[in-house]
Amino acid sequence: MGAMANVVIIGGGPGGYEAAMVAAQLGGSVTLIEDEGMGGSAVLTDVVPSKSLIATAEVMTRVRHSRELGLVPADPSLSELRQAVRVDLAGINERLLGLAAAQSHDIAESLTRQGVRLIHGRGRLLGTDRVLAATSSGDEQLPSDITLISVGTRPRELAEAKPDGERILTWKQLYNLTELPERLIVVGSGVTGAEFAGAYNQLGVDVVLVSSRDQVLPSEDPDAAKVIQEVFESSGMTIMSRSRAQSARREGERVILTLADGRTVEGSHLLMAVGSIPNTDDLGLAEHGVSLKPSGHIEVDRMSRTTARGVYAAGDCTGVFPLASVAAMQGRIAMWHALGDAVQPLDLRSIASNVFTAPEIATVGITQQQIDSGRLAVRRVTLPLRGNARAKMQGHYDGFVKLFCLPTTGIIVGGVVVAPGASELIYSLSLCVSARLTVDQAARAFTVFPSLSGSISEAGRQLHSVEDAGL
Repeated sequence: MGAMANVVIIGGGPGGYEAAMVAAQLGGSVTLIEDEGMGGSAVLTDVVPSKSLIATAEVMTRVRHSRELGLVPADPSLSELRQAVRVDLAGINERLLGLAAAQSHDIAESLTRQGVRLIHGRGRLLGTDRVLAATSSGDEQLPSDITLISVGTRPRELAEAKPDGERILTWKQLYNLTELPERLIVVGSGVTGAEFAGAYNQLGVDVVLVSSRDQVLPSEDPDAAKVIQEVFESSGMTIMSRSRAQSARREGERVILTLADGRTVEGSHLLMAVGSIPNTDDLGLAEHGVSLKPSGHIEVDRMSRTTARGVYAAGDCTGVFPLASVAAMQGRIAMWHALGDAVQPLDLRSIASNVFTAPEIATVGITQQQIDSGRLAVRRVTLPLRGNARAKMQGHYDGFVKLFCLPTTGIIVGGVVVAPGASELIYSLSLCVSARLTVDQAARAFTVFPSLSGSISEAGRQLHSVEDAGL
């Protein structure tokens, strides 16, 4: 591909803007079309605001547990420190939406400095070499040697529980609230549902989590999910397992959720967190040779190529892995491949992910489910967090470090960390997995004492002793 290849990107989320940066760096003439704002929903309505809300909720959790750390109110009329703290939800939402807007602005400025042309509008394919940009001032046809589709997803809605933006809400609409819900019903116990249920529970809201499965977070490590469910229940959350939502209706300032078995649940607000739908309709994809899965997701290979020549796709709309980090990597891989730079295919085995509950769940590499299915023989060790000195000092008792290695070589192939700040701790395990380090190498690296990362080193030492024993 020539140095001045025309690159058109539809969608300004992590997959789109990271691809734009790489393409500009490699000498492409880059145009990015986005109709909401740079960063897409990941920055504006999803990852950035939700994790900002969770950060505030974590502070409230620390306040609630302050007495065991020796912190009591200075005012003798108050029995608990949390009595001196009031949650200002309007202020919280204003802050997090401000952070999202600032992040979006920074991304736009960075792209502009690199010479990327930004178009506010909607894009669609006119062919494998042309893209239509529909804007408020009219339509523009853009020549495209390389096209990247990175249009993300939107919340899935149930026909019998249509969100109204006031009482029945999607996760994009939660930030419109100015006061804490009296009682929040959360439908869906996947990552989104669990994160918001946990956050609002920490903020002091009476939360009912409705799950069609036996346990919350059914796609996560089962031991980790068990810890989170126990934490939720011990903090006063009501969990209705094996309960399927059928319909929801408003009655004044109340919401009535009807379950498939006829039972009803009443609350002040209802959050629908029942999955997402790719934004791939009306883009001219199928008409121009881009194959879609029955779900509407775009079919891609490990180089982010679609079935149409010169057309790539990245992000949640591909259904590969709904993570901003994966979207960004898919976008970068697409441009490296299209513009002739050195590139390696996407390696799903090295992906690190995190669930922002309290405690967090971070994973990398192979999973417990893969091991239990007999697909891979590994050695494993699990160290409870309550045995870690640093955890004791901070008053953290729920969680563990789990490490997987190959039985003969000791090469680390995966791990799970359930702990406060697990999203930071998992990086060391991610390095181990990607570099194919052994448990001995991990164990012999120095850690700080006391530290939570010390448990990772200890897990490595325990796996070494197991190997020596021939077990």
